[in-house]
Amino acid sequence: MIKVSGLFIGAVSLLALSYAPTTFADGRLTVYCSASNEMCEQEVKTFAKAYHVDAKFVRTSSGSTLAKLLAEKGNPQADVWYGGTFDTHLQAAEMGLLKPYHSPVLAELRPEFQQIIAKNGDKSSVILMGVLGIGVNTARLKQLGLPMPKCWKDLIRPEFKQEIITSDPRSSGTAYTAMATFVQLWGEKNAFDYMKALDKNILHYSKSGVAPGRKVAAGEVAVGIGFLQNYTTEQEKGAPVEIITPCEGTGYSLFGLALVNHARNENNAKLFIDWALSKEAQELSWRKGKSHHILTNQNAQSSPYAVNPNHVKLIDYDFRTYGDKAKRNAIIEQWRTEVKGQ
Repeated sequence: MIKVSGLFIGAVSLLALSYAPTTFADGRLTVYCSASNEMCEQEVKTFAKAYHVDAKFVRTSSGSTLAKLLAEKGNPQADVWYGGTFDTHLQAAEMGLLKPYHSPVLAELRPEFQQIIAKNGDKSSVILMGVLGIGVNTARLKQLGLPMPKCWKDLIRPEFKQEIITSDPRSSGTAYTAMATFVQLWGEKNAFDYMKALDKNILHYSKSGVAPGRKVAAGEVAVGIGFLQNYTTEQEKGAPVEIITPCEGTGYSLFGLALVNHARNENNAKLFIDWALSKEAQELSWRKGKSHHILTNQNAQSSPYAVNPNHVKLIDYDFRTYGDKAKRNAIIEQWRTEVKGQ
């Protein structure tokens, strides 16, 4: 387990240094990208141009990527997995779907993240961090006369019926992180009682964890559950969205970056991983990729919209336990039968 309090104390660099690649490559690269479409496009397109590589990406959520990698185990169609929740990466590593790679750029990451990567045997790196929370469309809230939620348990109040959207844990790593957070906050029985009550207020379970942010921003529903960077992205566009970090405390996710085992283009995959960990690539995620994650490279400048984790009550998230394949499958199956099946 790790603790993140004090993780980001200290100043970040205020200068955006230019990036001049010293290595050029040939050939192809396929990236399975579990981030927003804008972010995937910017990261892969910029890398392709810088290194003269014919690179493409396939946008797919964490759970769907895990399923694809497993189905393609004997004949992998991707070389790199970019993004996606870290506990899902741990599962993929456990299943032999990822190959260890110790990038020389890891030395630029904050020491706490270097330790996490080392404990995982270099099977996945950590590129970004996201805090779980609540996104609210303030205009719709006012129109409907609904109170501003401040805590997780506010969301099970009857007035929020059909006004909440979240994602489906069978396909979304975001949703699984939320379930694991509830279990760690209250214990398994109380957490599932909460999720049963919450289900009565949920209008829709989206396939992807990114979708609720867009639905809330559009005013289709008042409240969404997900990683807060998906809501601050909509804030930046001018949407009437406010983010809430729940009073009980909340979980977070680290987003992985991994070399696919038996990748067809392994050298280009390693080059992409080196680049994606760099200061420039991480800053690109918000400067052009319209994403406001917390960055792991200690030399990178954070987005002005990024959540400051030192101002958030974070749980001591147990990645080892909740990244275990059997534990994950058991929790998702229990949700399927007790919550979705009720």
